[in-house]
Amino acid sequence: MDALLILGGLLLILAGLVWLVMLAFSTSLLWGWGSLIPPITLVYVLRHWRTARKALVVSALGCIPLVVGLVMLASQDAARLEAILSLRWLKEAPKPPAELNIRLHGELNGQPFSPQYAELIDNVLILREGEDFFARREVKIRLPQGSSSAVQLDVLPADSGTLPEVEINWLLPEQDLPEARRLDKGYTLHLSLQPLLPNKLQGDFHLVLPPSFKTSLSGSLELFSDRLRYRDGRVDTRFDSRETLAHVVDDYLQRRFSTRLVQLTELPEIAFPAKRVPLEVEARINGEQQQFALVLEKEELGWRVSGDRYPALSPAAQNATPLATTQPRDVVPAAVEVARPSLDRRVRFSLPRLQRNPGQYRNLLMRVTRSSGSSVEGRFVGIDNDDSIRLAQQMGAGDGQASFSFKPEEIGSIELLEP
Repeated sequence: MDALLILGGLLLILAGLVWLVMLAFSTSLLWGWGSLIPPITLVYVLRHWRTARKALVVSALGCIPLVVGLVMLASQDAARLEAILSLRWLKEAPKPPAELNIRLHGELNGQPFSPQYAELIDNVLILREGEDFFARREVKIRLPQGSSSAVQLDVLPADSGTLPEVEINWLLPEQDLPEARRLDKGYTLHLSLQPLLPNKLQGDFHLVLPPSFKTSLSGSLELFSDRLRYRDGRVDTRFDSRETLAHVVDDYLQRRFSTRLVQLTELPEIAFPAKRVPLEVEARINGEQQQFALVLEKEELGWRVSGDRYPALSPAAQNATPLATTQPRDVVPAAVEVARPSLDRRVRFSLPRLQRNPGQYRNLLMRVTRSSGSSVEGRFVGIDNDDSIRLAQQMGAGDGQASFSFKPEEIGSIELLEP
């Protein structure tokens, strides 16, 4: 109500002033132009009071609801009124400090490229510019081996063998999906990354693609090695990611059973943003496999398990030795003795094979390229009722998940990126 009174009063005052200028123009062109200057407007009011008083009455009437609205606002929210009168809302809001110290300079497809986000997770290094579902420009490098420890890698154009695959993506204003180009040789790459606690890597980066790609990038960067975020040395449970929920569930089970001997299986894909997430969780507690139906809720302080009232672990439970370290060194688990190499499902993978047996490839990373040339990477979710292939793509920095459907006739090629 107070906002409506203030807005109505301001509109009446503005209408009166506009009317006053119109009256001045009707008197003479000189007075009209002069009334646009406040001191001359006052002179016009004094010289032509009989004409100008009608507009002044309208402006005076506007002061009544304006004053009433300000008084009501002061009684209900004095801090808000102070912020309005001090004109702090006109100042640009301060930008939060950047999570990553990225100092890279270069271009991608002939356009300036300044990534704001970087990560090295699951053997894939990503440099991303833009905060939308699709990055404006993006570089992906699939490394042969990935680790959260130090990374040292040098590739020259003449090198051969198993080399990292480099992919560049850019999104044009008139397109729905980004353009993509990939190459696995003929480029220059230098990576020298060192661990930075708790979950970052930092170091030098240098990439030069062949001239036809118009892409080069050089400088220093920081990047995340997982999808957890930390605040004051502890995991920030307010951040939306599957890893954050896994941390919350793991901590909950440890306190619930008063033991550190908790081995949590991987959680399913979760669509963010969300405030409430039901989960079916499997975990090995003290060597015993168990299942739990949990509901996670996001509150002001972050994610928590609904109904969690369990206290912190006792010192005895905190000092417990994990199961893996309690076995004698000369005992080899039976599972290791009978282990055999797993079948690589990328061999002879094709769209017909996927359609015949979709369950075999569920939740694996795939790349679908349309006949038009645009491509999308994501995890295979399933096949819809209309035979469309559905992929889910996790956004960077915890921005949620996007879902894509591709009809078989519009698919140019489909690749399986995981064994």
